[in-house]
Order: sequence, then structure tokens, then C-alpha cells
Amino acid sequence: MGNTSAPSTPVTPTFTRSSAAAGRPVPGSSLHTPKRGQDWLALALLMFPVLLVAVDNTALTFALPAIAGSLEPTGVQLLWIVDAYPLVLAGLLVAMGSFGDRIGRRRLLLIGSFGFAAVSAATAFAPSAEWLITGRAALGFFGAMLMPSTLSLIRNIFPDPNRRRLAIAIWAAGFSGGAALGPIFGGWLVEHFWWGAILLVAVPIMLPILALGPVLIPESRDPRPGTVDVASIALSLLTMVPLVYGIKALATEGFGAVPAAVTGFGLLMGYAFVRRQKRLHSPLLDMSLFGNRIFSTAITANVLALFSFNGFILFLAQHLQLLEGRRPTEAGISMIPALVATVLAGLLVVPLVRRVRPGFVVAGGLSLSATGYFIVAFGDHSGGPALLLAALLVLALGVGAAETISNDMILGSVPPEKSGAAAAISETGYEIGSLLGTAILGSILTASYQRNLVLPEGVSAAGTGEGTAQAQETLAGAMELAQSLPAPLADALTSAARVAFESGVHVTASIALVLMAGAAALVAVVLRGVPKAT
Repeated sequence: MGNTSAPSTPVTPTFTRSSAAAGRPVPGSSLHTPKRGQDWLALALLMFPVLLVAVDNTALTFALPAIAGSLEPTGVQLLWIVDAYPLVLAGLLVAMGSFGDRIGRRRLLLIGSFGFAAVSAATAFAPSAEWLITGRAALGFFGAMLMPSTLSLIRNIFPDPNRRRLAIAIWAAGFSGGAALGPIFGGWLVEHFWWGAILLVAVPIMLPILALGPVLIPESRDPRPGTVDVASIALSLLTMVPLVYGIKALATEGFGAVPAAVTGFGLLMGYAFVRRQKRLHSPLLDMSLFGNRIFSTAITANVLALFSFNGFILFLAQHLQLLEGRRPTEAGISMIPALVATVLAGLLVVPLVRRVRPGFVVAGGLSLSATGYFIVAFGDHSGGPALLLAALLVLALGVGAAETISNDMILGSVPPEKSGAAAAISETGYEIGSLLGTAILGSILTASYQRNLVLPEGVSAAGTGEGTAQAQETLAGAMELAQSLPAPLADALTSAARVAFESGVHVTASIALVLMAGAAALVAVVLRGVPKAT
């Protein structure tokens, strides 16, 4: 702990295959590793909260119309129903990861699982919007206990690097799969039951880990934990919550005094947080971890992989639903091949790193992401969604490969007792990458659409002032206005909006292409010395 320098090469856990198999402690981690076979059962249990948190991130979107009809929230309340969960989750990830290092990662996981299930049950029957917002914030609190705990426990359950790499690939596949299946699953539940079923389903999902977790999942913690610094926890919250909120506001509302001030406040608190951690003997987050080039570069690769994926999904979802006329569930189903590609890529790169240096594998994954954007930037989208779905497939292969190996490098480059903090930083990277992909690429796409849209003659006169303004703002606004216009004008507006949107997609994809290609080159250079897996 403290300010000792992080190693410049991956830390190899001090264990032997025989000692791990025998279940003897691994020095430096306060861990009793499970026997062969039991470790995979433990991983299976860990997948339950991973899937649940990933599904919960996206499933509620499809319940918003039903929630609006049932609880009648105001526009501001509806936004907070969506944002309360990710804001609290992102704000507490670092604190909870370090807290798990201190009190025990399994203990924190079980507390989070029980709390998540209990709050989900109570929130499913929310009688008011205020109740639902409070419940969503509480779910973010307990959700922040789950994700860092699962990843850091994997680091200690699988001390063998090769087995750990496969376990991380399965973990990443579960996270990606849950996020992709969330809209489909959520839509089905709302259609067949009611909106609260999306939350209530957490109860049966959490029962296996609560019943079997204490038996099958070994406890691990930092053997020399420091005291919990409340001021650092407050600073981490005051950093992440304003930053996440500010970036979302800048993306949706454009540049303004309030979003800029909120973002600036978050950055200022982040600076204060970093300075405090460097002064403390027992910091909440050991900043020396970032002095390890493998750790910091792998984190960057992880952020950029999620940045590229979520930015792509943003404009693909609009294209499929607004331009191709597909229902949300149909649009989600059409993305399943890309989900399968993500899972397969994550599993296939596990043996690959025995032949190819892991840095080159991550760089190759980012290069595939760049290739996906190349197809979009220079392709013709007028023939339907086939080209965009093919590009998504290529990008998904790259994301699956880059995520798996970068996560393994993140955990493998720190001592076992720091795995909770490392996992929390990795999870924060997930949130930041997803947020920035949507915010930055979405903002570029919106700005390009607004700049290139030319309203056909007669549209302004035929439509309402408010409808015309909305059409000039977003593609969704243009499609909504077109439904109220006579056929010739509707067709002309739809065509003009398509041209403006596609031009924005080309611009956005070109920028993302340059960014991802540069990131691939940087990773290949910085991580070229990391040896192959043995």
C-alpha cells in the first residue's frame, strides 16, 4: 500500500499449480483457492450478477413508455429514472473496489447481491416516480459492489494465467451478452407482464449466488488493509457523478453554462482526489498503479474499445429503427450475430496469446474496430442495413478480442491484493468508454445532421413551428414530422433527413476511424515488450 511504485512488468502470483489445486493460500492475497472444477463452479455463480447488472443497464429503456403511462412522471423525472442508476454506479465503483480489498471481496459481493435483489423487489412495485428514482439510485449503490467484486475474485480464483484468461473471456462475454440482450429481454417482459417485471427478475437471478456463494466462492482481501478514508470516498463521488452528468448533458443539450460548469466541477474534484491519494499512507486508490505502463495502456485500450462499440450502436440503432422502420425488438435481434462474434472473439484470443504477444492482439482488436468504421466511412448505405450490420460484425470481433486481453493485462499487471482496485478502475473504464462513445460520437453525428439538413420547400409552411424545429434538431424529429405531412412532402422530408443523417454518419465514422487506428498503433508500440503467454 501507500506510495510504493508499481512494477513495470506483470506481477506473477506466487503460487504453483500444485498448491493452487490443493487449495492452499496464495501469499499476498489472503485467498484459499478452490479445487480444480470448483473454480469453474465459482465462475458460473459470478456470472449471475454480471448478467444482471449488464441487462439492467439497457433493459429499462424499453419500459419507459409503460412507466410514463403508469406513474406519469414529469420530463425531468423520466430523465432521472434513466440516469440515477448509472450516475451512482459510476460514482462508487472505485470506492467499492477498494472497500472490497479491505473487508473481503466475497463479502462485498454477497452484500451487494442481497441488497440488489431486495431493492429490485421493492422498486418493481413503485407507486410513484419519486419511489422509482430512489430505487434506481439504490440499485446503483449495490450494483457498484457487484462488478468490481466479480472481476477481482476471478483474479484470485484463477491464479494460473491461462485459466484466468479464459475465465475473463467468459466474464466479458457475459457482460457484452447481457448488455445486448437487455433490450430484447426487457421488451419481451414489458409485452407479456408489466414494466416492474424487469426489476423483479433480479430476485430469482440472485438466489443461486446467495445460497451457494459462501460455499463455492473463496474469500480474498488485502492482507494489510488500511483505514477507510471517508473524504476520499466523497471526493470520488464528487468527481464521477458531475463528470458523467456533465458529459451526458453536453451530448444531449449542447454546450451551455450549466453542463460546462458541472463538468468543470467534476474535473476540479478529480484533481483534489488525485492529490489526496498521493499524500495518504493508505489511499483509497493507489495512484502508483497508473505508473505501470502495462496497466495504464490496457485501461486506455479498454476505454477505447467500449468507446468505439457504443458509438457505433448509437447511430446503427437510429438507422435501423428510423430509416429502415424496424421495431426496437427487431433491431435488437438483428444485432445478435455481432453479439455472438464478440463472445467468440473473446474466447478465441485466449489460446492465440500463446503464439502472439498480447499487446499485438489488443492492437489487432483495435485495428478491427478501425476497419469496421472504415467500411462505414467509405461505404454506400443506400442498399439497406446489410453494410452497417457487416461493419458491426467486424467491429464486434475487434472489441471482443481487445476487451478480453486488455482486462487480463489489467489484472495480471498488479499484485493480487490490489485486484479489487484494479477491477474497479477497469469497470470505471467500461462506464467512461460507453459514456464517451455515446456522448462524443453522438454529438458529432447530431451536429453534422443539423448542419447538412436542407428542409424541402413547403415543409415549414405545412408543419407546426415546434415540429419543424424538432426536425431540424434530430432524425427522430424529422421522422415524426413526416408522419403528419402529405405524402409528397413526407417523402421529400424523409429523403432530406436520410441524406443529412448519412452524411453525419460518414463524418463520425471517419473521425472514429482515425482515433481507433491511432490507438492501435500506440498500443502496439507501448505493449510490444509484453511476453507471450506460457
